[in-house]
Amino acid sequence: MDLTVLWFWIVAFLFVGYFVLDGFDFGVGMSLPFLGRDDVDRRVLINTIGPIWDLNETWVIVAGAALFAAFPEWYATLFSGFYLALLLILLALIARGVSFEYRHQRPESQWKQWFDRMIIVGSAVPALLWGVAFANIVQGVPLDADHNFTGSLIDLLNPYALLGGLTTLLLFFTHGVVFVSLKTEGDLRERARRLAARAGVITIVVAAAFLVWTGLAYGSLWFWILAAVAAVALIAGWLANARGAEGVAFTLLAVTVAAAVFALFASLFPDVMPASNDPANSLTIANASSSTYTLTVMSWVALVFLPLVLAYQGWTYWVFRKRVTRASIEAAVH
Repeated sequence: MDLTVLWFWIVAFLFVGYFVLDGFDFGVGMSLPFLGRDDVDRRVLINTIGPIWDLNETWVIVAGAALFAAFPEWYATLFSGFYLALLLILLALIARGVSFEYRHQRPESQWKQWFDRMIIVGSAVPALLWGVAFANIVQGVPLDADHNFTGSLIDLLNPYALLGGLTTLLLFFTHGVVFVSLKTEGDLRERARRLAARAGVITIVVAAAFLVWTGLAYGSLWFWILAAVAAVALIAGWLANARGAEGVAFTLLAVTVAAAVFALFASLFPDVMPASNDPANSLTIANASSSTYTLTVMSWVALVFLPLVLAYQGWTYWVFRKRVTRASIEAAVH
């Protein structure tokens, strides 16, 4: 396989890992106002992702680093053209991370409420804007002959991109609420399962609209195959949640997110940044990539370290596999 093709799909895999793992983290954060009836409930919700959220978030750093090293032209165009949207994502992630660490530092309810709001906003903003960004990449943006983005932030907020953002927002929310039902017990578990059922209906409708629009406008054969996998997994996950099979539902929703992201990359290939104004200005895997030597070195590094990262991630999830209960939180307080 050509190294540029290989690294296109490695970058895709890294973003899939990020959206699957940090996606349900966002969903848990967004669920606070719906499931957190009191401070103990909210602490339970936060503790479900407490040991893993920062590990999940590192996937976006690795994905960005791989993008910079393998496709520097793509990285330059993307991060310069989308800098306002990406800055908002960065600020939201910082606010969320700070809130996880500082929320419990003081006992006052107002202190905790401020940080709870930051967690909610810090989860919802990236969940929305990542979808907006990737929808714009698939749709194409105006580029000049030097591959510089010539549009504005308003241009990025078009109907198709906003639908993409709403799709990721709802997918992550539903995935996160299913994770809550998987990791909790009692009343909170049941309320999470019911909320996932209601949210799942809306998610199915919105995601179907986005995938059909993408397929009709930009889709390829591989896109339709992967989109079909995502659709079947989403509906099956919703049914599994209705039966109370949280583990199956969570896995199927992870498949949904993974298949949907791979489908977007499949519709993009072999472009990496299509130019909506002039196809000649588009960035492709050929004109955006690093040298063969750089890609070769990166391939050997990935071959050694990527399995280690995956093994460590799996071990972490195994260690923290038990459910979080109200009793454990109340015992910690007293």
